[in-house]
Amino acid sequence: MARRVFVWAAHPRAGSLCEGLAQAYADGARDEGADVRLLKLSEMAFDVGGFAGYGAPNPPLEPSLQAWQEATTWCEHMLWVHPYWWGAMPAQAKAVLDRALVPGFGFKYRDKGLLWDKLLTGRSADVIITSDTPPLWDTLVYGRPGRRVVRNQVLSFCGVRCQQVRQWGPVKTATPEQRAAWVAEAHRMGRAAAGG
Repeated sequence: MARRVFVWAAHPRAGSLCEGLAQAYADGARDEGADVRLLKLSEMAFDVGGFAGYGAPNPPLEPSLQAWQEATTWCEHMLWVHPYWWGAMPAQAKAVLDRALVPGFGFKYRDKGLLWDKLLTGRSADVIITSDTPPLWDTLVYGRPGRRVVRNQVLSFCGVRCQQVRQWGPVKTATPEQRAAWVAEAHRMGRAAAGG
């Protein structure tokens, strides 16, 4: 039975390097027989400011956010690809998490105390982050906040087992050969993901 893989290109601009990496990963997974759904943030239409906090009245999810939730529920493995802006993913990508990765979907707080149930257990994930900050500098000087947050405070919080969090850069000074190498590596990662 084909492995179900959800690939999310979480860059707001169409044609970005992140979209190219997401496509390469998806192609690699398909090459190994995976059933793949690819969703691009650049094609999602929703109210970025439509979240008023947990417990507050919030608008119904738009079809794009419903599709994101459906793909997350459907998949066995996922890839998120996003750029690194001010130490985190873009605001539009974070808005998807704010609006769609909510209590009752990604996790559920227990009635008493501070513990919670992880509602996405059984899934795994890879993450690719592109940055102008050199990854070594980000690690030694900043403590790799973007990688830590997505692994520990988002995916793991919801029960998703993070296999790889890769940060590639600096994009600003990357040669065409370096970009091609990243695309090839994303394809290889997709092939590996299809095998579980």
